[in-house]
Amino acid sequence: MSVMDVLLPVFVQVILTLVVAYMLAYKRVTLVRSGELRGKKISLREPNWPDDTRKVENSYLNQFELPVLFYVLMILLLITRQADFILMTLAWIFVALRIVHAYVHLTSNRLPLRGPIFILGAIVLTIMWILFMVSIIRVY
Repeated sequence: MSVMDVLLPVFVQVILTLVVAYMLAYKRVTLVRSGELRGKKISLREPNWPDDTRKVENSYLNQFELPVLFYVLMILLLITRQADFILMTLAWIFVALRIVHAYVHLTSNRLPLRGPIFILGAIVLTIMWILFMVSIIRVY
């Protein structure tokens, strides 16, 4: 696999994270500028943001949970040159699930839908890590 093959799903995951970050920034700035919230009520991360803003914040924070393990794995795949078709297919599946998860989180936020999508992403990432570990153990 080429460097670009490995980096493209990473780029898409980064773009997703940045889109959610800018959505959160927009919501927060709009609330503060409108005078609806004052700095002292929110400056120390108190949960005084409206629910719809906290929903976007939670989605943003979620981009630094499972995806951290994804980023580490993708870097290791580059360094060790262990990326193959199966791992890259799983990488794209993981990123697609993260996009769907974020979409559900940012819209309906239905836990019965969001939960299984999250779990499926975790399973895909687990399979990726197992495949990587086995390939490294075989080499050494």
